[in-house]
Amino acid sequence: MSRPRRTRRALRTVPGRTDRIVVVGAGLAGLSAALRLRGAGREVTVVERAAGPGGRAGRVERGGYVLDTGPSVFTAPELVDDALAAVGERLADRVALTPLATTYRARFADGSALDVHADREAFAAEVAQVCGPGSATELRRYLDHLVELHRIQLPVFIDRNFDSPLDLAGPELLALARMGGFRTLSRHVDRYFSDDRLRRLFSFQALYAGVSPFRAIAAYAVIAQLDIGAGVWHPAGGIAAVPAAMAAAAADAGVVFRYGTGVAELQLTGSRVTGVRLDGGERLPADAVVVTVDQPSALVPGLRSRRRPVYSPSCVALHLGVRARLPGQAHHTISFGDSWRQVFRELTRDGRPMSDPSLLVSMPSVTDRSLAPEGGQVLSVVAPTPNLDRRSGGNPDLDWPTLGPRYRDEVLATMETRGWTGLTGAVEVEELRTPLDWAAQGMAAGTPFALAHTFGQTGPFRPGTLPRSGPDNVVLAGSSVQPGVGVPMVVISGRLAAERITGPVPA
Repeated sequence: MSRPRRTRRALRTVPGRTDRIVVVGAGLAGLSAALRLRGAGREVTVVERAAGPGGRAGRVERGGYVLDTGPSVFTAPELVDDALAAVGERLADRVALTPLATTYRARFADGSALDVHADREAFAAEVAQVCGPGSATELRRYLDHLVELHRIQLPVFIDRNFDSPLDLAGPELLALARMGGFRTLSRHVDRYFSDDRLRRLFSFQALYAGVSPFRAIAAYAVIAQLDIGAGVWHPAGGIAAVPAAMAAAAADAGVVFRYGTGVAELQLTGSRVTGVRLDGGERLPADAVVVTVDQPSALVPGLRSRRRPVYSPSCVALHLGVRARLPGQAHHTISFGDSWRQVFRELTRDGRPMSDPSLLVSMPSVTDRSLAPEGGQVLSVVAPTPNLDRRSGGNPDLDWPTLGPRYRDEVLATMETRGWTGLTGAVEVEELRTPLDWAAQGMAAGTPFALAHTFGQTGPFRPGTLPRSGPDNVVLAGSSVQPGVGVPMVVISGRLAAERITGPVPA
């Protein structure tokens, strides 16, 4: 996901002095912004209420197991490299990265399985064997299409700050429309593939964008280019090692980190924030503030939130340390249920968990034995569930304290029937997260996936990094603003936020 050459235009930036910057939040977005701001010569202090960096990319170490409790799939490492380069660093000098030869194993309800290979021709050969030679021809054509879609879409929708919907106007938008980027994702994928298994494989990514593939616009097919097309990587020590490396590089460059403390108040003088008061009463002077929290209107005085936001579905995440070898499993597995359209209706319209869930199961100890003791494995299981916002198709009435443990048992039983035999009785360490847990961490509607990427919440229609309400010198970053949800997107959002302070960085 290399950065394209972007046409330079007048960009709204923070007016006045911007020498001293306070960044609220040491997640990936905040760290990305802090690195770039420090590289541009600013004095930067990062305030984080947790005991260390990472934000949603959390980590639990217990009983010899190392569990990533946030994102489980790491793509586009060049974006993190781009942030580190601002202070003269490289990710490879801080963290060893292993490219996964098999990016995913897709398991289907009919008992068939398909390994998604990073090598294009190996993938095509696999598809030919499992789905037939005609499907391999379809695959090659679609992979070519994804490359072109990514080339056009990245500068149009993702890698830019928007000040107005008029910023969308241009030949790239017309080209995207001609490629079918505004039909629904399911219809778009169906035009390329005749095998239903491949249709599911290339449309499930819509959930990463917070919408059903039957409602997502086809432009979000580009997400498949990031993992299936461009590859998946494993950072040694787990994904939490990435924000740890970013924070260490930032600290070495002179960024000050204040862990274990929250922000009580942004203090105003006129229309500008002049100080950040911490929970303990200490005041940090500030010429500008970068806010990365999920609900910034709760912190930023005068900031108006969207009138009728639509939130992404949530999930139950189950992180396990098990004393079992579980042979034959892949690093990442997409386990598809038999139902498809029906379960998305349950998830996004009926407000109830999927009756026949499709699961994302990651077992990184297959690649990295430092994550588990001898004879053990670590797993992360993500099962989509409704969020807590009724207007977004969620259900605030679900009794998660009761339902959570029961749903946990159902997920484990489902995995047993789908090939993870012996898993249930081997659990030694576990962390369960439900929508109530996400809400308790400050995530709107109880979802870690923030605002859904509906058309009305995409590109210039998504909250911008420099809002038009609130103080003049507050900038936003993270999942809830442009460009959106996911590790690559929030790293980009940190750069876009920094550019609102420093001005655009030459491509």
